[in-house]
Amino acid sequence: MQQEEIMQTEATPEDESKDEFFERLAKLSEEMVTKHGKDFSMGALVLAARWIAENRVGQLKTN
Repeated sequence: MQQEEIMQTEATPEDESKDEFFERLAKLSEEMVTKHGKDFSMGALVLAARWIAENRVGQLKTN
């Protein structure tokens, strides 16, 4: 009987970087929910995603 070898792959620098961002995003999300509730937090994250989709990241809009 042959035992199959399970291959473990090491995380790449890109994987590690993405994991760090997910951890930061999770912490920020928790802080926003604690201070301002779920509705505000979800709205802020959706708005951020919209800005990314519209290539508006980094653009400050003033009235």
